[in-house]
Amino acid sequence: MQLPEEWFDEMDAATLHAASMRVVAEDPVLREGIRRANRANVLHWAVSNVRDPGAPVSPNVGLEPLAIARDLVRRGLNESMLDSYRIGQDVAWRYWMAICFDLTQDAQELRELLDVSARSIAAFVDATIGAVAARMQAERAELTQGSHAERRETVVLVLEGAPIPRQRAEGRLGYALDGPHTAAVIWSDDPKADPGQLDSVATALARVAQVAAPLSIVASAVTRWVWVAGRVDAGEVATLLGDAAAVRVALGPLDREIDGFRRSHFDALTTQRMLTRLASPERLATYDSVALASLVTEDMERADRFVRDTLGDLAEADPEIRAAVLTFVREQCNAVRAANRLFTHRNTLLRRISRAEEMLPRPLAENSVEVAVALDILHWRGVSP
Repeated sequence: MQLPEEWFDEMDAATLHAASMRVVAEDPVLREGIRRANRANVLHWAVSNVRDPGAPVSPNVGLEPLAIARDLVRRGLNESMLDSYRIGQDVAWRYWMAICFDLTQDAQELRELLDVSARSIAAFVDATIGAVAARMQAERAELTQGSHAERRETVVLVLEGAPIPRQRAEGRLGYALDGPHTAAVIWSDDPKADPGQLDSVATALARVAQVAAPLSIVASAVTRWVWVAGRVDAGEVATLLGDAAAVRVALGPLDREIDGFRRSHFDALTTQRMLTRLASPERLATYDSVALASLVTEDMERADRFVRDTLGDLAEADPEIRAAVLTFVREQCNAVRAANRLFTHRNTLLRRISRAEEMLPRPLAENSVEVAVALDILHWRGVSP
């Protein structure tokens, strides 16, 4: 059964806009889990009614709602998050009413159809929330029995700046907080990804940093929050990702002490969110490389307008021309250095810059920083050279 995607888009927007859902909306993995659960719930109810019209619909205990239950618990969230199902129910009901008015003009028949539908949807949502809540309770009971729960709780306390003694936190985590830290978010867009691949990449980060072992926290089934006590070379990480095709990595900068532990982690989260927001195909990014683009793209509508207004026809130009301009600006408008980086002749580079000047709304010399930022946004969106 195929339903219009814009219906689901409105449902997702309404569900994630609620103040109580902010932590979910800001997490790419949790947000995608809610989107999948919304679609699964609507289709489950619709298919059941096509198969047996008017009959009670069983709760949806399939992969999607149970996966989001597990992930919410692993992030320390509770059953109040399930109130978002009610918001989705309201959006779905409005669309269903429009369908009902198209199906019949008979007032009595319409009244009965709406009455049966309202009771059916309400009962289905109640039953599904109950089933997912039960799964969350079971998941929470399982997690609180092991050391993982203590480590996750300790990390959350440290990240929130709670007054937990450093020695006590280090004892729980098995990780020193007074030295250097590079944080990473390791995740997969595939909800069925092998968790072993995520853990293997976390271990590999420690090897790259030449330290014994990482601190790795299960943030969701397909997300790991990781810290290593040293510097991580992004080039080496890019190489090791070749063996883990479903895995993506966002790296925070090297920082020190407890405050650096927090800062590097939040910068890694910012990097992950930007990649997801731009639907970037890149599998690896560092905070240093996305910091400015992340700020500019917080509002995607304004970011798109900025790119159009800044680049003009250059936005659709040959990739070699865009690459020439971006490299030229990054090399502080030094044609020799830019040509060397692009492995091309200086005159070839200058011809491409001249061609770009014809496409830009304003001269490059007057607008070089803005042009570089706009081209960088295109890069992270996967449409640059």
